[in-house]
Amino acid sequence: MTRFLVAVVDGARACFFSLEPLAAPELESGPDLMERGELLNPAIEMAGQDLWANTKTGRNRGNGSRGHSYDDHRSNHLVEFERRFALAIGAQIDHLMVHYDLNTLVLVAEPQILGLLRECAAGTYGRSHQVQELAKDLCWMKPRQLQEYLAQRGVLPTRQVALAVGRTPQR
Repeated sequence: MTRFLVAVVDGARACFFSLEPLAAPELESGPDLMERGELLNPAIEMAGQDLWANTKTGRNRGNGSRGHSYDDHRSNHLVEFERRFALAIGAQIDHLMVHYDLNTLVLVAEPQILGLLRECAAGTYGRSHQVQELAKDLCWMKPRQLQEYLAQRGVLPTRQVALAVGRTPQR
């Protein structure tokens, strides 16, 4: 049986959901996405002055009050912060896949972080599990919206609505 973990990621946060199967499909609606955790990127939460000694990049005053510019490689540091966040996401995915006995990962991420996730997790969750990727930023969606969106694209099974016992469907 296919058991799904859905990881929805942008540069600032990652949300994790499992698609829970129904015990009695004829009596209850579902399956539904259940939230299993969230990670926040600590570098995004910090203000510039907490990350850098000088919040303005590439300026310095030399002797005689003549200014000159330089490259402080700040963009390299930002990429490293994102790489560390991607490593933390990969570790959380591994943990959740084992803990909830899931076998299919649906990875929904904005394109830049998706590339970093591929690099960082090349040898971990991709080996033993089926992985489906979608390069979109959907972190703003609620679980039900996300499930409907992914079902429309054929990534997740559609949510079935059970009829109340003793009622006939209206036409």
